[in-house]
Amino acid sequence: MRVEELTVKIFADGADLAGIKDLAKRPFVKGFTTNPTLMRKADVRDYRQFALDVLAVVGDRPVSFEVFSDEFADMERQALEIASWGDQVYVKIPVTNAQGIFSGPLIKRLSTAGVNVNVTAVMTPDQVARVAECLAEGTPSVVSVFAGRIADTGRDPIPLMAESLQILRARPKAELLWASPRELLNVIQADAIGCHILTATSDIVAKLPLLGKDLLEFSLETVQMFRNDAVKAGFRIDTMQPSLSS
Repeated sequence: MRVEELTVKIFADGADLAGIKDLAKRPFVKGFTTNPTLMRKADVRDYRQFALDVLAVVGDRPVSFEVFSDEFADMERQALEIASWGDQVYVKIPVTNAQGIFSGPLIKRLSTAGVNVNVTAVMTPDQVARVAECLAEGTPSVVSVFAGRIADTGRDPIPLMAESLQILRARPKAELLWASPRELLNVIQADAIGCHILTATSDIVAKLPLLGKDLLEFSLETVQMFRNDAVKAGFRIDTMQPSLSS
């Protein structure tokens, strides 16, 4: 399989503006996501200006920006402001606040008002079902299930993702997003079950051209890499032992 044959949409996940500009040149990148943690790592200081800079380089592709308040009233204010930045903007709402209180009423108000929401940090099919009940049937939305973090606990995320897809059939405008992939294989897994979107960090995006690569060719390239690096490093092993062929 080649990247052009994937049905799952690849969204780039990050907060490095230069990297986003580069990824925006790649036709197989269909959208973008970010979050406060990535933005902090990238030393973003002005949230609004960063978002506007991103929107200026990605064209009409969807972009998700996250609220960061922990109070629902303030979350709603932030969400409405973020949504005003562009028609392609999705507002990321965490499935609960930091106290574990379900964000459902806020999700319902925003979705009913026509705000495109991306409900994030979802981990279980039960959470998916509760979120789905809050989504307006006519408003586009995304439900981000953190399959990579699920796998980090030793659980196979594929059955949970497949179940989540079935749940979301009741909301035709809701898309399931495979979040936090750990390796390129996750792209194939997401595609195989019919997941709508997968977010990929720059390191995974860089590996996408490897899809379907001939393994013997890959083996030879790996041997050549080891040999070239050994030569560049000037490695030597001086020995008095005779060779096996002598």
